[in-house]
Amino acid sequence: MPEKNKKYRRSEQTRHRILKAATREFSERGLAGARIGAIGVAARVNKALLYYYFHDKEALYAAALEEVAGKVAENALAVLEKDCSAGERVLRFAVQHFDRVIGQQEFQSLMQQEMVRFHEGRGGALHILARKAFGPQFGRLQAIVEEGIRSGELCNVDWMQMVYAALGANVFYFLSAPMMRLFSGSDPLQPSSIATRRTAAIEFLGNAIFVDRKSGARLAKKVLAAMPMPVSPRMEKKTA
Repeated sequence: MPEKNKKYRRSEQTRHRILKAATREFSERGLAGARIGAIGVAARVNKALLYYYFHDKEALYAAALEEVAGKVAENALAVLEKDCSAGERVLRFAVQHFDRVIGQQEFQSLMQQEMVRFHEGRGGALHILARKAFGPQFGRLQAIVEEGIRSGELCNVDWMQMVYAALGANVFYFLSAPMMRLFSGSDPLQPSSIATRRTAAIEFLGNAIFVDRKSGARLAKKVLAAMPMPVSPRMEKKTA
Protein backbone atom coordinates (compact mmCIF):
# COMPACT_ATOMS: atom_id res chain seq x y z
CA MET A 1 0.00 0.00 0.00
CA PRO A 2 1.43 3.43 -0.95
CA GLU A 3 2.56 5.59 1.98
CA LYS A 4 -0.01 8.25 1.09
CA ASN A 5 -2.82 5.69 1.36
CA LYS A 6 -1.46 4.41 4.68
CA LYS A 7 -1.46 7.91 6.13
CA TYR A 8 -5.00 8.51 4.92
CA ARG A 9 -6.17 5.23 6.46
CA ARG A 10 -4.51 6.05 9.79
CA SER A 11 -6.07 9.51 9.70
CA GLU A 12 -9.53 8.06 9.10
CA GLN A 13 -9.05 5.53 11.89
CA THR A 14 -8.06 8.29 14.29
CA ARG A 15 -11.04 10.39 13.27
CA HIS A 16 -13.33 7.40 13.76
CA ARG A 17 -11.98 6.78 17.27
CA ILE A 18 -12.51 10.41 18.20
CA LEU A 19 -16.09 10.41 16.92
CA LYS A 20 -16.89 7.15 18.68
CA ALA A 21 -15.55 8.46 21.99
CA ALA A 22 -17.28 11.82 21.48
CA THR A 23 -20.62 10.21 20.75
CA ARG A 24 -20.44 8.24 23.99
CA GLU A 25 -19.37 11.27 26.05
CA PHE A 26 -21.98 13.62 24.57
CA SER A 27 -24.78 11.07 24.90
CA GLU A 28 -23.96 10.54 28.58
CA ARG A 29 -23.20 14.12 29.64
CA GLY A 30 -24.72 16.39 27.00
CA LEU A 31 -22.94 19.14 25.11
CA ALA A 32 -22.44 21.35 28.16
CA GLY A 33 -21.22 18.60 30.49
CA ALA A 34 -19.01 16.68 28.06
CA ARG A 35 -15.27 16.93 28.68
CA ILE A 36 -12.86 17.23 25.78
CA GLY A 37 -10.13 15.68 27.92
CA ALA A 38 -12.21 12.59 28.56
CA ILE A 39 -12.91 12.24 24.84
CA GLY A 40 -9.19 12.48 24.09
CA VAL A 41 -8.34 9.82 26.66
CA ALA A 42 -11.02 7.45 25.35
CA ALA A 43 -9.87 8.02 21.75
CA ARG A 44 -6.18 7.71 22.69
CA VAL A 45 -5.26 11.12 21.28
CA ASN A 46 -3.99 14.32 22.87
CA LYS A 47 -5.97 17.57 22.81
CA ALA A 48 -3.80 19.11 20.13
CA LEU A 49 -4.54 16.25 17.71
CA LEU A 50 -8.22 16.30 18.61
CA TYR A 51 -8.43 20.01 17.81
CA TYR A 52 -6.56 19.34 14.56
CA TYR A 53 -9.54 17.27 13.38
CA PHE A 54 -12.29 19.36 15.03
CA HIS A 55 -11.52 22.99 15.80
CA ASP A 56 -13.80 23.27 18.85
CA LYS A 57 -16.24 21.37 21.04
CA GLU A 58 -19.30 22.44 19.04
CA ALA A 59 -17.75 21.26 15.78
CA LEU A 60 -16.95 17.90 17.35
CA TYR A 61 -20.50 17.61 18.66
CA ALA A 62 -21.98 18.38 15.24
CA ALA A 63 -19.69 15.83 13.58
CA ALA A 64 -20.60 13.16 16.14
CA LEU A 65 -24.30 13.88 15.60
CA GLU A 66 -23.85 13.64 11.83
CA GLU A 67 -22.02 10.34 12.19
CA VAL A 68 -24.59 8.61 14.38
CA ALA A 69 -27.55 10.05 12.45
CA GLY A 70 -26.06 8.85 9.18
CA LYS A 71 -25.80 5.30 10.51
CA VAL A 72 -29.41 5.36 11.68
CA ALA A 73 -30.57 6.54 8.24
CA GLU A 74 -28.43 3.94 6.47
CA ASN A 75 -29.90 1.09 8.52
CA ALA A 76 -33.46 2.35 8.09
CA LEU A 77 -33.13 2.82 4.34
CA ALA A 78 -31.71 -0.69 3.97
CA VAL A 79 -34.98 -2.04 5.43
CA LEU A 80 -37.10 0.21 3.23
CA GLU A 81 -35.29 -0.94 0.08
CA LYS A 82 -35.84 -4.64 0.74
CA ASP A 83 -37.30 -6.63 -2.17
CA CYS A 84 -40.80 -7.30 -0.86
CA SER A 85 -44.27 -5.75 -0.91
CA ALA A 86 -44.88 -2.24 0.36
CA GLY A 87 -46.86 -3.55 3.33
CA GLU A 88 -44.12 -5.91 4.38
CA ARG A 89 -41.57 -3.09 4.18
CA VAL A 90 -43.74 -0.97 6.49
CA LEU A 91 -43.86 -3.83 9.00
CA ARG A 92 -40.13 -4.39 8.76
CA PHE A 93 -39.51 -0.69 9.26
CA ALA A 94 -41.69 -0.71 12.39
CA VAL A 95 -39.70 -3.65 13.79
CA GLN A 96 -36.39 -1.97 12.96
CA HIS A 97 -37.58 1.23 14.65
CA PHE A 98 -38.59 -0.66 17.81
CA ASP A 99 -35.18 -2.34 17.91
CA ARG A 100 -33.44 1.00 17.37
CA VAL A 101 -35.15 2.49 20.40
CA ILE A 102 -33.92 -0.31 22.66
CA GLY A 103 -30.56 -0.86 20.98
CA GLN A 104 -29.14 2.51 19.92
CA GLN A 105 -29.10 4.29 23.24
CA GLU A 106 -26.53 6.88 22.23
CA PHE A 107 -28.63 8.10 19.33
CA GLN A 108 -31.78 8.14 21.47
CA SER A 109 -30.02 10.15 24.17
CA LEU A 110 -28.64 12.69 21.71
CA MET A 111 -32.01 13.08 20.02
CA GLN A 112 -33.80 13.64 23.33
CA GLN A 113 -31.22 16.23 24.36
CA GLU A 114 -31.69 18.08 21.08
CA MET A 115 -35.48 18.00 21.42
CA VAL A 116 -35.18 19.59 24.87
CA ARG A 117 -32.79 22.27 23.59
CA PHE A 118 -35.14 23.02 20.71
CA HIS A 119 -38.25 23.36 22.91
CA GLU A 120 -36.34 25.57 25.35
CA GLY A 121 -35.39 27.89 22.50
CA ARG A 122 -31.66 27.26 22.92
CA GLY A 123 -31.01 26.58 19.26
CA GLY A 124 -29.13 23.34 18.97
CA ALA A 125 -28.45 20.91 16.19
CA LEU A 126 -31.86 19.33 15.66
CA HIS A 127 -31.61 20.33 12.01
CA ILE A 128 -28.76 17.85 11.62
CA LEU A 129 -30.97 14.99 12.74
CA ALA A 130 -33.79 16.18 10.48
CA ARG A 131 -31.53 16.40 7.45
CA LYS A 132 -29.30 13.41 8.04
CA ALA A 133 -31.51 10.83 9.76
CA PHE A 134 -35.22 11.51 9.45
CA GLY A 135 -35.62 13.38 6.17
CA PRO A 136 -34.29 10.60 3.91
CA GLN A 137 -36.16 7.76 5.59
CA PHE A 138 -39.49 9.57 5.91
CA GLY A 139 -39.43 10.62 2.28
CA ARG A 140 -38.91 7.00 1.26
CA LEU A 141 -41.49 5.76 3.77
CA GLN A 142 -44.14 8.10 2.35
CA ALA A 143 -43.53 6.74 -1.16
CA ILE A 144 -43.79 3.14 0.08
CA VAL A 145 -47.04 3.71 2.00
CA GLU A 146 -48.57 5.46 -1.00
CA GLU A 147 -47.40 2.60 -3.21
CA GLY A 148 -49.14 0.13 -0.89
CA ILE A 149 -52.35 2.18 -0.96
CA ARG A 150 -52.35 2.37 -4.76
CA SER A 151 -51.82 -1.38 -5.07
CA GLY A 152 -54.73 -2.08 -2.73
CA GLU A 153 -52.54 -3.80 -0.13
CA LEU A 154 -52.75 -1.05 2.48
CA CYS A 155 -55.83 0.79 3.70
CA ASN A 156 -56.59 4.04 1.89
CA VAL A 157 -55.93 6.47 4.75
CA ASP A 158 -53.67 9.45 5.36
CA TRP A 159 -50.12 8.14 4.94
CA MET A 160 -48.73 10.11 7.87
CA GLN A 161 -51.37 8.73 10.21
CA MET A 162 -50.24 5.25 9.24
CA VAL A 163 -46.67 6.22 10.08
CA TYR A 164 -47.77 7.58 13.45
CA ALA A 165 -49.56 4.30 14.12
CA ALA A 166 -46.50 2.27 13.11
CA LEU A 167 -43.88 4.27 15.02
CA GLY A 168 -45.71 6.35 17.62
CA ALA A 169 -46.72 3.33 19.66
CA ASN A 170 -43.07 2.29 19.94
CA VAL A 171 -42.03 5.70 21.25
CA PHE A 172 -44.94 5.96 23.68
CA TYR A 173 -44.24 2.52 25.12
CA PHE A 174 -40.73 3.44 26.22
CA LEU A 175 -41.57 7.01 27.27
CA SER A 176 -44.43 5.82 29.45
CA ALA A 177 -42.52 2.90 31.01
CA PRO A 178 -41.69 4.66 34.33
CA MET A 179 -45.32 5.67 34.90
CA MET A 180 -46.61 2.25 33.86
CA ARG A 181 -44.26 0.63 36.34
CA LEU A 182 -45.57 2.83 39.17
CA PHE A 183 -49.25 2.06 38.78
CA SER A 184 -49.17 -1.43 37.23
CA GLY A 185 -46.65 -3.05 39.56
CA SER A 186 -44.76 -4.61 36.66
CA ASP A 187 -41.66 -3.46 34.80
CA PRO A 188 -42.30 -2.72 31.09
CA LEU A 189 -38.54 -2.73 30.51
CA GLN A 190 -37.99 -6.31 31.58
CA PRO A 191 -36.76 -8.35 28.58
CA SER A 192 -39.88 -10.52 28.56
CA SER A 193 -42.16 -7.45 28.64
CA ILE A 194 -40.26 -5.78 25.81
CA ALA A 195 -40.44 -8.95 23.71
CA THR A 196 -44.18 -9.25 24.32
CA ARG A 197 -44.83 -5.62 23.38
CA ARG A 198 -42.66 -5.90 20.25
CA THR A 199 -44.69 -8.85 19.02
CA ALA A 200 -48.01 -7.23 19.94
CA ALA A 201 -47.12 -4.00 18.12
CA ILE A 202 -46.38 -5.76 14.83
CA GLU A 203 -49.34 -8.13 15.09
CA PHE A 204 -51.59 -5.10 15.65
CA LEU A 205 -50.26 -3.42 12.51
CA GLY A 206 -50.78 -6.60 10.54
CA ASN A 207 -54.46 -6.46 11.48
CA ALA A 208 -54.88 -2.68 11.29
CA ILE A 209 -53.26 -1.27 8.16
CA PHE A 210 -53.91 -4.00 5.59
CA VAL A 211 -57.00 -4.24 3.41
CA ASP A 212 -56.81 -8.02 3.70
CA ARG A 213 -56.39 -8.51 7.44
CA LYS A 214 -55.63 -12.22 7.13
CA SER A 215 -52.84 -11.49 4.69
CA GLY A 216 -51.54 -8.73 7.00
CA ALA A 217 -51.56 -11.08 9.98
CA ARG A 218 -49.57 -13.66 8.01
CA LEU A 219 -47.07 -11.01 6.96
CA ALA A 220 -46.66 -9.86 10.57
CA LYS A 221 -45.78 -13.40 11.67
CA LYS A 222 -43.38 -13.74 8.74
CA VAL A 223 -41.60 -10.48 9.57
CA LEU A 224 -41.31 -11.31 13.27
CA ALA A 225 -39.82 -14.71 12.43
CA ALA A 226 -37.36 -13.16 9.99
CA MET A 227 -36.28 -10.38 12.39
CA PRO A 228 -35.53 -11.85 15.83
CA MET A 229 -35.09 -9.31 18.60
CA PRO A 230 -31.43 -8.42 19.10
CA VAL A 231 -29.79 -8.37 22.51
CA SER A 232 -29.31 -4.71 23.43
CA PRO A 233 -27.46 -2.91 26.25
CA ARG A 234 -30.87 -2.14 27.78
CA MET A 235 -31.74 -5.86 27.76
CA GLU A 236 -28.33 -6.91 29.08
CA LYS A 237 -28.63 -4.56 32.07
CA LYS A 238 -32.03 -6.02 32.93
CA THR A 239 -30.83 -9.62 32.78
CA ALA A 240 -27.49 -9.07 34.55
